[in-house]
Amino acid sequence: MTEQHVQAQAEWFDRVAAAEKLIPLVSELYRDHNIVTSIHGRRLINRSAIDVIKAHTAARRDHGAEIDMALTTQLLEQLLKMDLETASVDLGALAHLYQEQNGGDIAEFLGEQLKEVQPANTESGGADVVLYGFGRIGRLLARILIDQANTGPGLRLRAIVVRKNGDDDLVKRAGLLRRDSVHGPFNGTIEVDAENNAILANGTLIKVIYSSDPTTVDYTEYGIDDAIVVDNTGRWRDEAGLSQHLQAKGVKRVLLTAPGKGDIRNVVFGINSKDITDDDKILSAASCTTNGITPVLAALDRKFGVNHGHVETVHSFTNDQNLIDNFHKGARRGRAATLNMVLTETGAAKAVAKALPEFAGKLTGNAIRVPTPNVSMAVLNLELGQEVTREEVNEYLRQVSLTSNLRQQIDYVEDPDIVSTDFVGHERCGIVDGLATIANGNKLVLYVWYDNEYGYSKQVVRVIEQLGGVHPSVVPHRKDVLEV
Repeated sequence: MTEQHVQAQAEWFDRVAAAEKLIPLVSELYRDHNIVTSIHGRRLINRSAIDVIKAHTAARRDHGAEIDMALTTQLLEQLLKMDLETASVDLGALAHLYQEQNGGDIAEFLGEQLKEVQPANTESGGADVVLYGFGRIGRLLARILIDQANTGPGLRLRAIVVRKNGDDDLVKRAGLLRRDSVHGPFNGTIEVDAENNAILANGTLIKVIYSSDPTTVDYTEYGIDDAIVVDNTGRWRDEAGLSQHLQAKGVKRVLLTAPGKGDIRNVVFGINSKDITDDDKILSAASCTTNGITPVLAALDRKFGVNHGHVETVHSFTNDQNLIDNFHKGARRGRAATLNMVLTETGAAKAVAKALPEFAGKLTGNAIRVPTPNVSMAVLNLELGQEVTREEVNEYLRQVSLTSNLRQQIDYVEDPDIVSTDFVGHERCGIVDGLATIANGNKLVLYVWYDNEYGYSKQVVRVIEQLGGVHPSVVPHRKDVLEV
């Protein structure tokens, strides 16, 4: 082995050692102070040393410079000494701000950054969550809620409500939570408590309630009160149907994981989530596509203006399609999902206007279902209010994804090899593919990837956090999209 090889290997193991020193600090902040740490949105909780290194090196692509783990460690050590509870702290953003200010005393620097942080709402004590339905979205919500469980005020997954399908129903429900063909194995341990008809997942006890009538469930019998019921069934989408949940004892609010009909408020977190009031008892988290495109459209409209456009979604097949040709109330959806591209309709273009009223009448849309199990793409063909260049749009959206108040919603990539499976498990609801951007005068074509299961589920959880009054403060402060 050459001297160069020996040196490279030694440097690698030094980095592994540095990452291993950092991990206990991340865990202590989370366990004792309910502080979630990340590097430019890449969570560090329950991550391996390799994952920590990857998060630091990714900063080279995003900001042109890798983050020094020694600096990250210093930031973590100082945060442990400070009076901060229940917050989301981006160590990557803090490190770059610190370097831009040419260093100095880290305690003073963090003190300045924490000035605008609102104190945690410790009086709320958290919020009980019930998942009504346990399909694709329900199980991903369960995984996220279990993964984000903490000792401070937060969301508590208390129960799931399903129809019983046989004597082995409980075992099968636990098995579907434990293993997933798309998203991989559950990160932790799952046990079945048959005596109490419950699932124990990483210390979270989830009661399994069997019912086909939401009005008959008495949640208070299970110690659940003022619960947020998340309806994942899609069975009811209007106020009359969803209000049945409010007739049950122990329910405070209802959130639908599908587009709502009638006067139900459709919420895209980060766009119109601040409009939620205490009077909103029934809400919709809109659709995966609406969440995928609305933040990008909002950012473009704020900066350049959007006159009108067309949205074409290339969407993975879903459970409402047939595996092989068979009768279906929607003719084309009756054809084999795994063998065909299926042209169908989407309400996402019109639904954007429910979150962004200024888009009313501006967008048309269609959808093509394709033979992939997850991750979709939206092609935005837009006419803007001004002429732009490809480089101008890409740089703006890249900065929006890094430092703006839409950073949780929008990501940006430039990778010639990237394909749909690379976005499985992506936490942001829309990822702009910069290499595919086309600009010609005031005409713009954008390609936006989205994990129509996991990315959407993360948005749903953010809405639940707001409904429960436990959405964490953010450090450092994120800019408005017009400030980037």
